[in-house]
Amino acid sequence: MDRKIIESIVEHYDKSSLTIGTLGSHSALDICAGAKKQGFRTVVVCQRGREKVYEKYYRRRKTRWEDIGVVDDVIVLEKFNQILRKEVVEKLKNVNTIFVPHRSFCVYVGYDGIENTFEVPIFGNRHLLKVEERDVERNQYYLLKKAGIRIPKVFEDYTEIDRPVIVKVSESQRSYERAFFIVSSPQEFERVSDELVRKGIVKREDLESAVIEEFIVGAQFNFNFFYSPLSKELELLGIDMRRQTNLDGLLRLPHRWQDEALKKIELKFIEVGHIACTLRESLLERVFELGEKFIKITKEEYPPGIIGPFALQSAVIPGPPREDIVVFDVSIRSPGSPGISYTPYSYYRWLRNVSMGERIAMEIKRAAEEDRLAEVVT
Repeated sequence: MDRKIIESIVEHYDKSSLTIGTLGSHSALDICAGAKKQGFRTVVVCQRGREKVYEKYYRRRKTRWEDIGVVDDVIVLEKFNQILRKEVVEKLKNVNTIFVPHRSFCVYVGYDGIENTFEVPIFGNRHLLKVEERDVERNQYYLLKKAGIRIPKVFEDYTEIDRPVIVKVSESQRSYERAFFIVSSPQEFERVSDELVRKGIVKREDLESAVIEEFIVGAQFNFNFFYSPLSKELELLGIDMRRQTNLDGLLRLPHRWQDEALKKIELKFIEVGHIACTLRESLLERVFELGEKFIKITKEEYPPGIIGPFALQSAVIPGPPREDIVVFDVSIRSPGSPGISYTPYSYYRWLRNVSMGERIAMEIKRAAEEDRLAEVVT
């Protein structure tokens, strides 16, 4: 999408009557709640059969006592990717929509549609979203390496495996989800992958493009940042860690029960939630340093670089000589963790807890008031 087209659209928007929109999944409620807190109208685009949360339970409405809910308008489509249709795009533009992307938007709509067809101003850099995928030439690994950020060793071929590794491969039934397994030798890779193919969990051809990376043993943290192109400042809004099924359930079992369970249960790493957490304060300067490096490289490789939210999924390892941070995954959009506002880091900056959804709305509000919307959308 030519940026001049988007700039022309926002130029003709009524800046006093903007709407913040998103897809009805992932972190839509956090985005809408933050938008309402800053005085915006909200619209959620839903897929039929998945709209009730937004259309019924969190719909904005008046009660006898007060206004409740965070979703003003709902657009229901048969499939999420119908958001690319001209009539839907026009409906969004007619209410001056700034659209906030998240992981579900990328998965269900697709990068080609987002970059070339979706003619609605997106908060953030729409051309950066695809770097989360492994099959993109200048992907997150490329960016992290070029930025000088430590990442796990990546093995090009399974025959090179000489240490514990985690293998990430698309599931056969849900290609947007990844199956994970841990092995420590080429022979073990062959045995485990054969078993997964036999059970129909993964496809043989997908194993050829699987990511094989060193398994990092450390304390895991997701560092959720916000970069403001208006103030040119980096903020750490919060830290969290993932809850994954059925991994979390298995970890709660005594060791001997784990061994018995794993004989009959396939280990899964499917993300189903997050836990807010904090980090030792002496490590924070290193965290900010990683964030600054990543911002710098995205400006060079994908101008204008990062706009708004991003996260570095990391593990803190013991050293020697001292603790270090290894980044194993990157998110370049709104994270799926609304609980980060309950960690203290946004309070340290704003003297109140600020969610990612509200921080996005704050940036859009400032950009509109200063007539700088073109700097925060693509």
